[in-house]
Amino acid sequence: MRTFPWGRDPRSTTYGVAVLLPGSGYTVQAPLLYWCAEMLAELGWHVQAVEWTITDDALDDPVPFVDGAVGQAFDDAPASDRMLVVGKSFGTFALPWAVANEVPGVWLTPVLTDPAVARALDGADASHLAAGGDRDALWLPENVPSTAARLITMPGGDHGLTLPGGWQASVEAQADVILQISEHVRHL
Repeated sequence: MRTFPWGRDPRSTTYGVAVLLPGSGYTVQAPLLYWCAEMLAELGWHVQAVEWTITDDALDDPVPFVDGAVGQAFDDAPASDRMLVVGKSFGTFALPWAVANEVPGVWLTPVLTDPAVARALDGADASHLAAGGDRDALWLPENVPSTAARLITMPGGDHGLTLPGGWQASVEAQADVILQISEHVRHL
């Protein structure tokens, strides 16, 4: 695993430190995380991105693996009393860590079939936002009935928050999700 600063002024912490956690096959260069990183940097966040190789052991027990990555990323970033985690799919195994440490989070296509992730999101407060598509078998909002987190369901969206019927519809729908994330982050 390695972490690296994102953006033009990588030591800036005008607003705080945001850690980006990729999926198992979805890097921080992929659209949803890329645009989140750009948006956060423009808002004045220092963005610390994570790259990882997921081993069989990490797949067998993802929570400690992702916890270690989150801790390392915050250690590698400039010190700040304001923190945010943005995770996609496998990166959402950081949800238990974020809730336990009272760190706000943005969770893209969380693995709500996993009891630890679902339990954490169910106990999350309004500083958390989660987004998934209604064609994604891992997006099960019914598994988090007590959550105070904001949930966004993309009609027709799959696990990549893409839509059938062409790239343009997917780009427009993803842009709407990023705008909602931007609004959420501005109010933290």
